[in-house]
Amino acid sequence: MPKPETATRESARDRLMRAAMALFYDHGIGGTGIDAIVERAGVAKKSLYNNFASKADLVNQYIEARHAEWLALYDARVATASSPSQRVLAVFDAYQDHAEFAYERGFRGCGLLNAAAELEAGNAGRDAVRRHKEQVESILARHLSELLPDAPDRVATLAAHIAFILEGAMSRAGLEGSSARVIAARGMVENMLKAL
Repeated sequence: MPKPETATRESARDRLMRAAMALFYDHGIGGTGIDAIVERAGVAKKSLYNNFASKADLVNQYIEARHAEWLALYDARVATASSPSQRVLAVFDAYQDHAEFAYERGFRGCGLLNAAAELEAGNAGRDAVRRHKEQVESILARHLSELLPDAPDRVATLAAHIAFILEGAMSRAGLEGSSARVIAARGMVENMLKAL
Protein backbone atom coordinates (compact mmCIF):
# COMPACT_ATOMS: atom_id res chain seq x y z
CA MET A 1 0.00 0.00 0.00
CA PRO A 2 1.51 3.40 -0.96
CA LYS A 3 2.36 5.88 1.76
CA PRO A 4 -0.04 8.79 2.10
CA GLU A 5 1.45 12.14 1.14
CA THR A 6 2.62 14.10 4.12
CA ALA A 7 1.52 17.67 4.75
CA THR A 8 5.10 18.84 4.33
CA ARG A 9 5.38 17.60 0.75
CA GLU A 10 5.02 20.37 -1.80
CA SER A 11 2.16 19.87 -4.26
CA ALA A 12 2.74 19.71 -8.01
CA ARG A 13 0.91 23.03 -8.33
CA ASP A 14 3.21 24.67 -5.79
CA ARG A 15 6.31 23.25 -7.50
CA LEU A 16 5.05 24.48 -10.87
CA MET A 17 4.34 27.94 -9.48
CA ARG A 18 7.73 28.16 -7.78
CA ALA A 19 9.46 27.08 -11.01
CA ALA A 20 7.44 29.55 -13.10
CA MET A 21 8.16 32.39 -10.68
CA ALA A 22 11.91 31.84 -10.90
CA LEU A 23 12.02 31.25 -14.66
CA PHE A 24 9.63 34.06 -15.64
CA TYR A 25 11.61 36.50 -13.51
CA ASP A 26 15.02 35.32 -14.75
CA HIS A 27 14.25 34.75 -18.44
CA GLY A 28 10.99 36.55 -19.09
CA ILE A 29 7.62 35.12 -19.97
CA GLY A 30 8.36 34.79 -23.68
CA GLY A 31 11.77 33.29 -22.96
CA THR A 32 10.33 30.55 -20.76
CA GLY A 33 8.62 27.57 -22.31
CA ILE A 34 6.29 25.07 -20.69
CA ASP A 35 8.92 22.33 -21.02
CA ALA A 36 11.41 24.34 -18.94
CA ILE A 37 8.81 24.92 -16.23
CA VAL A 38 7.78 21.28 -15.92
CA GLU A 39 11.41 20.14 -16.02
CA ARG A 40 12.39 22.52 -13.23
CA ALA A 41 9.30 21.59 -11.20
CA GLY A 42 10.06 17.88 -11.67
CA VAL A 43 6.54 17.04 -12.76
CA ALA A 44 4.90 15.66 -15.88
CA LYS A 45 3.54 18.11 -18.45
CA LYS A 46 0.07 16.77 -17.72
CA SER A 47 0.42 18.10 -14.16
CA LEU A 48 0.75 21.61 -15.53
CA TYR A 49 -2.51 21.32 -17.43
CA ASN A 50 -4.21 19.64 -14.47
CA ASN A 51 -3.37 22.74 -12.39
CA PHE A 52 -3.47 25.59 -14.93
CA ALA A 53 -5.75 26.02 -17.93
CA SER A 54 -2.89 27.32 -20.12
CA LYS A 55 0.40 29.16 -20.03
CA ALA A 56 -1.64 32.39 -19.99
CA ASP A 57 -3.41 31.17 -16.84
CA LEU A 58 -0.02 30.36 -15.28
CA VAL A 59 1.23 33.86 -16.20
CA ASN A 60 -1.84 35.42 -14.56
CA GLN A 61 -1.29 33.32 -11.44
CA TYR A 62 2.38 34.41 -11.47
CA ILE A 63 1.35 38.07 -11.56
CA GLU A 64 -1.03 37.56 -8.64
CA ALA A 65 1.64 35.66 -6.67
CA ARG A 66 4.25 38.40 -7.26
CA HIS A 67 1.85 41.04 -5.95
CA ALA A 68 0.88 38.90 -2.95
CA GLU A 69 4.58 38.45 -2.21
CA TRP A 70 5.06 42.25 -2.16
CA LEU A 71 1.92 42.77 -0.05
CA ALA A 72 3.29 40.34 2.56
CA LEU A 73 6.55 42.32 2.71
CA TYR A 74 4.56 45.55 3.03
CA ASP A 75 2.32 44.10 5.77
CA ALA A 76 5.40 43.11 7.77
CA ARG A 77 6.93 46.58 7.37
CA VAL A 78 3.76 48.58 8.08
CA ALA A 79 3.06 46.52 11.22
CA THR A 80 6.06 48.16 12.90
CA ALA A 81 5.41 51.71 11.63
CA SER A 82 4.18 54.03 14.37
CA SER A 83 3.23 57.14 12.37
CA PRO A 84 1.59 57.98 9.04
CA SER A 85 4.96 59.10 7.64
CA GLN A 86 6.56 55.82 8.66
CA ARG A 87 3.66 53.96 7.04
CA VAL A 88 4.32 55.78 3.74
CA LEU A 89 8.00 54.90 4.04
CA ALA A 90 7.07 51.27 4.76
CA VAL A 91 5.99 51.03 1.11
CA PHE A 92 9.56 51.91 0.08
CA ASP A 93 10.98 49.51 2.66
CA ALA A 94 8.90 46.67 1.20
CA TYR A 95 10.18 47.48 -2.28
CA GLN A 96 13.72 47.50 -0.90
CA ASP A 97 13.10 44.09 0.67
CA HIS A 98 11.86 42.83 -2.69
CA ALA A 99 14.93 44.23 -4.44
CA GLU A 100 17.25 42.59 -1.93
CA PHE A 101 15.66 39.15 -2.24
CA ALA A 102 18.16 36.43 -3.19
CA TYR A 103 17.23 36.13 -6.88
CA GLU A 104 19.08 33.39 -8.76
CA ARG A 105 20.34 35.73 -11.47
CA GLY A 106 20.26 38.98 -9.55
CA PHE A 107 17.68 41.71 -9.24
CA ARG A 108 16.10 42.67 -12.59
CA GLY A 109 13.54 45.20 -11.41
CA CYS A 110 9.86 44.90 -10.68
CA GLY A 111 8.64 41.48 -11.77
CA LEU A 112 5.19 42.91 -12.46
CA LEU A 113 6.45 45.66 -14.76
CA ASN A 114 8.77 43.19 -16.47
CA ALA A 115 5.79 40.91 -17.13
CA ALA A 116 3.57 43.78 -18.30
CA ALA A 117 6.24 44.86 -20.79
CA GLU A 118 5.92 41.48 -22.50
CA LEU A 119 2.13 41.41 -22.67
CA GLU A 120 -0.03 43.00 -25.33
CA ALA A 121 -2.21 46.00 -24.57
CA GLY A 122 -5.57 44.76 -23.31
CA ASN A 123 -4.13 41.50 -21.96
CA ALA A 124 -5.70 40.46 -18.65
CA GLY A 125 -2.28 40.13 -17.01
CA ARG A 126 -1.31 43.64 -18.07
CA ASP A 127 -4.58 44.95 -16.63
CA ALA A 128 -3.83 43.10 -13.38
CA VAL A 129 -0.42 44.78 -13.15
CA ARG A 130 -2.09 48.18 -13.62
CA ARG A 131 -4.56 47.39 -10.82
CA HIS A 132 -1.75 46.31 -8.52
CA LYS A 133 0.17 49.53 -9.16
CA GLU A 134 -3.04 51.48 -8.50
CA GLN A 135 -3.39 49.60 -5.21
CA VAL A 136 0.11 50.69 -4.16
CA GLU A 137 -0.80 54.29 -4.96
CA SER A 138 -4.02 53.95 -2.94
CA ILE A 139 -2.01 52.59 0.00
CA LEU A 140 0.18 55.68 -0.21
CA ALA A 141 -2.92 57.90 -0.38
CA ARG A 142 -4.44 56.21 2.65
CA HIS A 143 -1.38 56.95 4.77
CA LEU A 144 -1.03 60.47 3.38
CA SER A 145 -4.65 61.18 4.23
CA GLU A 146 -3.74 60.57 7.87
CA LEU A 147 -1.16 63.37 7.53
CA LEU A 148 -3.43 65.69 5.54
CA PRO A 149 -6.99 64.80 6.56
CA ASP A 150 -8.47 68.07 5.28
CA ALA A 151 -6.75 68.12 1.89
CA PRO A 152 -8.01 65.20 -0.27
CA ASP A 153 -6.93 66.84 -3.55
CA ARG A 154 -3.43 67.40 -2.21
CA VAL A 155 -3.34 63.80 -0.93
CA ALA A 156 -4.22 62.45 -4.39
CA THR A 157 -1.57 64.59 -6.10
CA LEU A 158 1.08 63.74 -3.52
CA ALA A 159 0.28 60.01 -3.69
CA ALA A 160 0.68 60.09 -7.47
CA HIS A 161 3.94 62.02 -7.13
CA ILE A 162 5.35 59.55 -4.61
CA ALA A 163 4.20 56.60 -6.74
CA PHE A 164 6.07 58.08 -9.72
CA ILE A 165 9.20 58.48 -7.60
CA LEU A 166 8.85 54.87 -6.41
CA GLU A 167 8.33 53.42 -9.90
CA GLY A 168 11.20 55.46 -11.33
CA ALA A 169 13.46 54.28 -8.53
CA MET A 170 12.47 50.67 -9.13
CA SER A 171 13.15 51.00 -12.86
CA ARG A 172 16.63 52.36 -12.22
CA ALA A 173 17.23 49.83 -9.44
CA GLY A 174 16.38 47.04 -11.88
CA LEU A 175 18.78 48.40 -14.47
CA GLU A 176 21.54 48.77 -11.89
CA GLY A 177 20.80 45.49 -10.12
CA SER A 178 20.64 46.88 -6.59
CA SER A 179 18.30 48.57 -4.14
CA ALA A 180 20.39 51.78 -3.97
CA ARG A 181 17.91 53.82 -6.04
CA VAL A 182 15.00 52.69 -3.87
CA ILE A 183 16.90 53.71 -0.75
CA ALA A 184 17.71 57.11 -2.30
CA ALA A 185 14.05 57.60 -3.30
CA ARG A 186 12.96 56.75 0.23
CA GLY A 187 15.24 59.50 1.53
CA MET A 188 13.74 62.00 -0.93
CA VAL A 189 10.22 61.10 0.15
CA GLU A 190 11.16 61.23 3.83
CA ASN A 191 12.34 64.82 3.30
CA MET A 192 9.11 65.65 1.45
CA LEU A 193 7.05 64.29 4.35
CA LYS A 194 9.00 66.32 6.89
CA ALA A 195 8.11 69.46 4.96
CA LEU A 196 4.34 68.80 5.13
